[in-house]
Amino acid sequence: MKIKETLAVVFILAIAGLAFWLWTSPSGLKWAPEVTFSTLEGEKINMQELRGRPVLVTFWATTCPGCLKEMPHLVELYEEYGNGGFELIGVAMSYDPPNRVLELAAERQLPYPIALDLDGGLASAFGNVMLTPTSFLVAPDGKIIKHKIGEMDIVELRRQVETLIHTEAQPGSV
Repeated sequence: MKIKETLAVVFILAIAGLAFWLWTSPSGLKWAPEVTFSTLEGEKINMQELRGRPVLVTFWATTCPGCLKEMPHLVELYEEYGNGGFELIGVAMSYDPPNRVLELAAERQLPYPIALDLDGGLASAFGNVMLTPTSFLVAPDGKIIKHKIGEMDIVELRRQVETLIHTEAQPGSV
């Protein structure tokens, strides 16, 4: 009986350690990868060219209830801060049929760029994204300052974006 109890404790501790590791550093990334997004309109957006601006990269799927729920909030955020230097890029997962992504983007009237990740390369570059929504808030210097699996806290996200925009607007800020 003692061996079973010991094994159970070891197993529970291993699961807790794994959960802690995933919670504290789910992607392992500190800096945004140097990738190029291909949008539905055929535009190429290079992450390097976005330096100097706060960027939210959010991976989503047409079948993801959380993704669909947060889209109106992301639209508001983009419409409010997009002209102030903030960029938001939605990345449709590789398993999403491109025609469905196009339909949903049109239905939802998404004003921000939507990229297709046809071969899964973008998800891989951002630390093997598998769950949606998964979002990365990138500071103007290219550092990932927030990585969230699941729906974003929009109030907190708004505060962070405002801070990044105002920090960049200050003379002498980097």
